[in-house]
Amino acid sequence: MFEGQPKGLYALALANTGERFGYYTMIAVFALFLRANFGLTPGTAGLIYSIFLSLVYFLPLIGGILADKFGYGKMVTLGIIVMFFGYLFLSIPLGGNMMAMVCMLVALFFISFGTGLFKGNLQVMVGNLYDDPKYSAKRDSAFSIFYMAINIGALFAPTAAVKIKEWAETSLGYASNDAYHFSFAVACLSLVISMAIYYGFRYTFRNVEGGEKKTKEELAVEELTPQETKSRIVALCLVFAVVIFFWMAFHQNGLTLTYFADEFTQKTASGVQSMAFDVVNLVMIIFIVYSLFALFQSKTSKGKLIAAGVIVLSILVLIWKYTRVEGSIDVSAPIFQQFNPFYVVALTPVSIGIFGALAKRGKEPSAPRKIAYGMLVAAVAYCVMIIASQGLLTPNEQKAAGDQAEFASANWLIGTYLILTFGELLLSPMGISFVSKVAPPKYKGMMMGGWFVATAFGNILVSVGGYLWGDLPLWCVWSVFVGLCLLSALFMFSMMKRLEKVAK
Repeated sequence: MFEGQPKGLYALALANTGERFGYYTMIAVFALFLRANFGLTPGTAGLIYSIFLSLVYFLPLIGGILADKFGYGKMVTLGIIVMFFGYLFLSIPLGGNMMAMVCMLVALFFISFGTGLFKGNLQVMVGNLYDDPKYSAKRDSAFSIFYMAINIGALFAPTAAVKIKEWAETSLGYASNDAYHFSFAVACLSLVISMAIYYGFRYTFRNVEGGEKKTKEELAVEELTPQETKSRIVALCLVFAVVIFFWMAFHQNGLTLTYFADEFTQKTASGVQSMAFDVVNLVMIIFIVYSLFALFQSKTSKGKLIAAGVIVLSILVLIWKYTRVEGSIDVSAPIFQQFNPFYVVALTPVSIGIFGALAKRGKEPSAPRKIAYGMLVAAVAYCVMIIASQGLLTPNEQKAAGDQAEFASANWLIGTYLILTFGELLLSPMGISFVSKVAPPKYKGMMMGGWFVATAFGNILVSVGGYLWGDLPLWCVWSVFVGLCLLSALFMFSMMKRLEKVAK
């Protein structure tokens, strides 16, 4: 999995990990912050949330166009600086008046614009590492590793957001609304760490930062015919159109799925179930998964011995943690967002192993086909939520029910996030890999930006879930996402021959 990859991959991945940790710490509590601090309705909070997400994913198009002209490395550096000031402004508690709202919106624009300069261009640089024939066969696995690194940052973010907010309330005496700002301040520190990693290991990827004028010979090698360029751009646009609806469904994790966690899910957990909400236990499981792969793949007895030792130690930690479980623990809604990144990190080696084995047999699905399968899996995830919601009240009825309200087991959401993650692993890293491979060389930044624009449109549509949240039965809310994912998968399969042709 990790063998034979260029060193630049790990430097870029770690730089992204720090930035993503800060972003997901902020996003884990952002929708709840909007409702608590400004007294917004679920629909209005959802609208602001989705517009912000859409800008985060739309502005990489602008960042990509600028990078194609001025260089990817310059835009990445500028993006980190702009993001830093955005998070800094957001971390200042100003209350819940109109001036505070305006300042928050300005901070959100800084964060989204800085992300637009940073996010897509960093991924273009990763793809450029694999234009070297020596590494080209490892492109898909490289983006799986890169995606895993993103989710390492996201894994710890919900716990950090909740714990820091609680610390500000209990230790520093801040009111609940003001305590959210301490969670936002974490992102400032994480960006400093990202900058340190980026410049500390810049020598490993400096050759792919772009910005230098190319010789006529280099341009001639890269040049495609107008017909080839058009064919590739059309194929990419077809993929972009499909993934809009995946991200609409997937990013309900910060909106309706968080609302479900907050309003319909049991507020406490005990026994073995309570261990799932402790990020240390999740990390131990990750250690076990990776060590099992190392145990069977290591070529030396020393490597096997170390892997076995890590497995035993991790199991002992889990046993020790279980013996200390007493009574029940409180379960906060944002903490559920740790399960998606946990599953991504834990399942990435499994995914790479499965597709590696299929590749050896000549049966590995193409990237477009994986994307279509991802849409089908996402539909299954929301079918689980339909089952979980049977017998529950509508959100408005639940709010009025008081002591008569009924709650679902936390395991429904945990299972839904597992299935959604399977879909994400099929779609997101493979989609990014597809763009980096197929995009015409002189439009790489813009086309990677196009991938994020599709995500942006999906994030705009996320707000639909907020407006459905009220008088409709829950099964009806989830059915909307099931239907859209199924229709998108059907469209993808209908265009498969065309997409696979340009991917060769």
